[in-house]
Amino acid sequence: MIQEHVDLQSLNTFGLKASARYFCHADSEPVLNEALRFAQTRDLPLLVIGGGSNLLLREDFSGVVIRMALSGIAHEVRDDDSVCVDAASGENWHDFVAHCLAQGWYGLENLALIPGSVGAAPIQNIGAYGVEAGDFIESVRVLDIATGQQQTLSREACDFGYRDSVFKRSLRGNTLILGVRFRLWRQPQPNIRYAALAESLRGKQPGPQEIFDAVCAIRRSKLPDPAELGNAGSFFKNPVISAAHYARLQQVAHDIPGFVSGDGHSVKVPAAWLIERAGWKGRSVGGAAVYERQALVIVNRDHASAQDVVTLATEIMASVRQQFGVALEPEVQWVPPFSAT
Repeated sequence: MIQEHVDLQSLNTFGLKASARYFCHADSEPVLNEALRFAQTRDLPLLVIGGGSNLLLREDFSGVVIRMALSGIAHEVRDDDSVCVDAASGENWHDFVAHCLAQGWYGLENLALIPGSVGAAPIQNIGAYGVEAGDFIESVRVLDIATGQQQTLSREACDFGYRDSVFKRSLRGNTLILGVRFRLWRQPQPNIRYAALAESLRGKQPGPQEIFDAVCAIRRSKLPDPAELGNAGSFFKNPVISAAHYARLQQVAHDIPGFVSGDGHSVKVPAAWLIERAGWKGRSVGGAAVYERQALVIVNRDHASAQDVVTLATEIMASVRQQFGVALEPEVQWVPPFSAT
């Protein structure tokens, strides 16, 4: 069950060359527990991956890579309005969204075609087109790596934020996500508040299937298929700046878009706009390039090395900071971790 010297190039959607000293395909909890014991008894570092869609592997990994492949979906009808759906962490996210839609369980359709696994959804609190996974997560079942004990965390305990959760902070490296419980609607409640989605559905009264199809069409028109052009999706988070900073930027860039927070004190600015305005769209370093259709995406254009991607990303961050005074933060998980210093 534990393999040695495993090539990870096909297991990260960037398609970067890297290998694992040890590797485990954890398709059951006993296999997962065996891999954890193997790592603990040898005092080896752990890297847990799912679909490999949010990874920047900067070098070979000297410890144990565990690929979470737990599967299974179950549901429990709560009332006339809602249903609870339990999904194992290794389920493909887009397939899970499509499955829920087919069953008449609604709410996740705006999150269609996001690459990755169900287990990654609460870590990132993935979001798109006006919806975040945390809006529908009721609880998360986790495994304490040190003790082997399982625990169920409520939505409140997950402390979801913008592309953030407790799993990226105090629980990072301490727990593994085994499964996620979602509470979904049994009656459609379409959400088309996001401008690009509303524009694509103008003049229609869309149901969940139409929203699902529209989201897929928009994403395919803007984002490259990792199977055809290696990438890790949105490379940077959209930065949140103070309202005063945003007002200063408006004086020199009148068309800068921004989304004001509910309290009016902060503004979320599209990272793609900053990157494109800084002149990076379509530019490359080595085999890595900024995607010509969407500046938020870095692609493996021509057998890129990890260093090509790192150099391009850091140069983009420095350029945006110099021109706008805004610090971009990677959304992609760097292994080893990203350091701003």
